[in-house]
Amino acid sequence: MDEDLLDLDRQVCFPLYAASNLLTRLYRPVLAEIGLTYPQYLVMLVLWKEAPLTVGSLGDRLHLDSGTLTPLLKRMELADLVTRTRDVEDERRVLIDLTPRGRALRADARDVPATLAAGLDMRPEDVGELRSRVQALVAALCRAGTGQ
Repeated sequence: MDEDLLDLDRQVCFPLYAASNLLTRLYRPVLAEIGLTYPQYLVMLVLWKEAPLTVGSLGDRLHLDSGTLTPLLKRMELADLVTRTRDVEDERRVLIDLTPRGRALRADARDVPATLAAGLDMRPEDVGELRSRVQALVAALCRAGTGQ
């Protein structure tokens, strides 16, 4: 008999979904110590490397639409992590930059990756291979038109 294509265990989406949820839970207490949520941490990772960015560029980098990103950035602005200012060259665009507090938080976040890696029973090279494969999947999904 043919295998049931609708069997949960045959789906690619489910283990990715479950892994994402479980990984986010693993991050939660570690990030709480530095006062960030997981989505805020992702924003900070991008801004620590590339600030300032437009909301659109940040959304492209994180595969988030502005409807999801804007409330998140507003909360981060209230927490004095980022600033949101209109671009003087094009007032339709909003620039996101780090505040001094947001820049300083990078030092507190330095141990996050090592702390998380210690919680996984995986060799670093296996984690690297997994990351590469998932990045390839993300690229394929973007090419298929599902990415932001």
